[in-house]
Amino acid sequence: MLKKLGFGMMRLPLTAGGADKDVDLERVAPMVDAFLQRDFCYFDTAYMYHGGCSEEVVRKALTQRHPRSRFLLADKMPVMMLQKSSDQPRIFEQQLARCGVDYFDFYLLHSLTATHYETACRLDTFAFARQQKAEGRIRRLGFSFHDSAQVLDRILTEHPEVDFVQLQINYLDWEDASVQSRLCYETALRHGKPVTVMEPVKGGTLATLPQAALERMRRIHPDWSAPVWALRFAAGLENVQMVLSGMSTLEQVAENTAAMEHTPPFDAAERAAVAGAAALLRQAAAVPCTGCRYCVDGCPAHIPIPRYFELYNTDLGTGGNTFDTHQAYYENYGPTHGKASDCIGCGACVRVCPQHIAIPDRLKEVARHFETD
Repeated sequence: MLKKLGFGMMRLPLTAGGADKDVDLERVAPMVDAFLQRDFCYFDTAYMYHGGCSEEVVRKALTQRHPRSRFLLADKMPVMMLQKSSDQPRIFEQQLARCGVDYFDFYLLHSLTATHYETACRLDTFAFARQQKAEGRIRRLGFSFHDSAQVLDRILTEHPEVDFVQLQINYLDWEDASVQSRLCYETALRHGKPVTVMEPVKGGTLATLPQAALERMRRIHPDWSAPVWALRFAAGLENVQMVLSGMSTLEQVAENTAAMEHTPPFDAAERAAVAGAAALLRQAAAVPCTGCRYCVDGCPAHIPIPRYFELYNTDLGTGGNTFDTHQAYYENYGPTHGKASDCIGCGACVRVCPQHIAIPDRLKEVARHFETD
């Protein structure tokens, strides 16, 4: 049986003082070796990870050093970068060469949103990928996703041929109204699609928890760290085939592989513990919005105020280490809603806010955070 931990090649160690492209190959190679030695075999990369260098690191640390039968490799078509149909074969051939392989075990259309899906439809990206699969250069076809459950349902309805879907799932986003982890997960289940999980530790947010949450967790599992709780939550969900972890040290590889040898579903006490941790994290949010939505109906600029505050709060909590995930969710609202900067300061929202939040002022913060280059 395939073990459920995948090595995400996106948060690799860098050389001292190096930029995102300056991956320390001498540290990555032992991490790859240790991962394989523990009988884990799934590696995940993408065209733009580490400034476009992740695929080359895969070749140097993995595919040139280990037999092809020892690993499974996932890569992704960068739909957000496509301008014309001819970009697709060019990029795909470049990816095969960069990775040093003849085929990908898993291949995804990268980061589909409503907007990126329209690009994929316009350029027939699904048809291109199906052709590569027919030729044996893709074994299993899927897509990664960052939008609402409604958009996911549309894509899966229109493309039942996909073999799996990759979703952002963690216990903090599980009931989040913007990310919709649970709703998207349930949509994938309804369509009968296996799920690969990304961001199980939410860019490191769930690696550091309030003391009260940690104490409760330690009473149940004294030997589990905060990241292990996050990984095990995702891995225990029905129909989850893989959980990706962007590991940066050999110690993380050792801890995560040990924790993911067996991944039964959470029991009631474990579920209550992570729900409590999520509640404490939300209470510590930068904007104390409870999501009541009293402010929304009367907004003349049609700004989804609670959704923006949720994204702002969680993005601040990640320390900016989520590879623009929350930026993407923020931009998803652009075609149908007002931006935070569209606030005219009328005060209608302030008059109905039970938390007495100075909403126009806080929206200026959100605009500076998400709309400033």
